[in-house]
Amino acid sequence: MSEDHLHSFQEQVADLLLRHRSFLDVTSKLQESNARVVRALMKSVTECGCIEVNACRQAFPDDLSASEWQDRLQTHLSGKLCDHCLDVVKSELGKNLFYVAALCNLLQISIPDVLKQESDHLSTLGVFHLR
Repeated sequence: MSEDHLHSFQEQVADLLLRHRSFLDVTSKLQESNARVVRALMKSVTECGCIEVNACRQAFPDDLSASEWQDRLQTHLSGKLCDHCLDVVKSELGKNLFYVAALCNLLQISIPDVLKQESDHLSTLGVFHLR
């Protein structure tokens, strides 16, 4: 998504956010939307079954470099979201992004600036950023 699209989305959220202009409302709605994303994913596993989770402890051998770990580490997921579950997850993620944009608006933070800062940080620190 281009920087113009991100600015446009953020402006659209600012225009549409009428009911929940309070910082408290926006942060609680953001938390609720996070939970709805997770719930949609869990339903994909437990009700639909289009994806499965098979998790176990990940081994991080000392004799491998961090770049070699990527080839060995598992996602713990198998399968693929079916069309219905994909639509639900995308819808919930969209609402989540709406409230992220709303919070950015309240705090006068530009989403493209946040993404650029995080990208620069990731470029500088690489895999060590995630530790």
